[in-house]
Amino acid sequence: MDDNSNYLHPQYETMSIDDIRDLQLERLQSTVRQCMKSPFYKKRFEEAGLKPDDIQSLEDLRKIPFTTKQDLRDTYPFGMASVPLRQCVRLHSSSGTTGNPTVILHTQKDLDEWANQVARNLWMVGLRPDDVFQNSSGYGMFTGGLGFQYGAERLGMLTIPAAAGNSLRQIKFMTDFGTTAVHAVPSYVTRLYEVMKESGIDPRKDTKLKVLAIGAEPHSEEQRKRIEDMLGVKAYNSFGMSEMCGPGVGFECKEQNGLHFWEDYYIVEIVDPETLEPVPDGEIGELVLTTLNREAMPLLRYRTRDLTRVLGHSCPCGRNHIRLDRMRGRSDDMMVLRGVNIFPIQIEKILMQFKELASNYLITLTTDDDNDNMTVEVELEELFTDDFQRLLKLEKDIQRKLKDEILLTPHVKLVPKGSLPVSEGKAVRVIDKRKVYQ
Repeated sequence: MDDNSNYLHPQYETMSIDDIRDLQLERLQSTVRQCMKSPFYKKRFEEAGLKPDDIQSLEDLRKIPFTTKQDLRDTYPFGMASVPLRQCVRLHSSSGTTGNPTVILHTQKDLDEWANQVARNLWMVGLRPDDVFQNSSGYGMFTGGLGFQYGAERLGMLTIPAAAGNSLRQIKFMTDFGTTAVHAVPSYVTRLYEVMKESGIDPRKDTKLKVLAIGAEPHSEEQRKRIEDMLGVKAYNSFGMSEMCGPGVGFECKEQNGLHFWEDYYIVEIVDPETLEPVPDGEIGELVLTTLNREAMPLLRYRTRDLTRVLGHSCPCGRNHIRLDRMRGRSDDMMVLRGVNIFPIQIEKILMQFKELASNYLITLTTDDDNDNMTVEVELEELFTDDFQRLLKLEKDIQRKLKDEILLTPHVKLVPKGSLPVSEGKAVRVIDKRKVYQ
């Protein structure tokens, strides 16, 4: 591939919408046949009175029942495999802290296709073989590490498998090895920047950074812009989940106008989380994904619980693959307070508008005198606790804007920078201490 090309896989990336749909139908029918080798799907189709030949159009996908995370737990460990275990070369799984973990199996072809997806994303934002890619995600069972590792290698970059944590070492790698691209969760990027400042490192002058790939936790556009301003680089949103392989499912192009979901690998549906009926383009609903190019463990109509909306298809970058909005949160992350539905990302969106505030915050839900309450603790960028009136005014301004956004008045507590716990992985944003009534 010519390094000057905008596309790593032009035969797929530049397909017309009609050609994408034709390819999707062909791959859907093949996927359904592959699923019939799985004990789970064979039984599921029999219970629904369906046969593979009943899928004659993309609209027929709606005849197939949804697949859920609970299905993966109920068939633990290998009840959803569509190939013999001897053909599988790797598995990834979730932590299983709330029951059986979810297990995803991969053949070598699955891993190769996954690497191709990630490489396609990295090429799309301008990375090339002469770049240096540093991965600050955890390896092991977490897919963010190995997913980006193999994708970056497939593209031909020098890779630094730094793994999670040890911020001083991360920064030393960046400066010593000439890192030009980093993959990290958004909350950890802000932590890295704080350590850079403490160490006297100016990312704009002392590093060669030009691209960040950020994902794995919901974040607002305001948080993304703040990250870009901090490091002086472009930060591109990434979407992935272990059930769909891992990272690589969706990624922003240089236009930064939504996540391109690769429709040669997935069929995208957006449904109402309650009725499970499709919602019109532009309306927020739950993302449902069907894999189209997987051997070991294809999934049909998998309910991701992630909330998003369709932004469009065509893009100035020349790709017609569906574009989705950043994830607004998860339907199971929603807080219900006094009958009002609230997502943590709504809180973050407001906090990031105040330049006096740092990026770390914590939402605590409590029950006081039989009333549910919310306290938002947020760190100050600079300490000015001696100016009581300024502090009080800032708290009131934040409180007012939060009320306009979430329709409730939370308690706001401003704390010195470094007061709140910091995670090297996904940030913990909500602690629910409310009483549970039986």
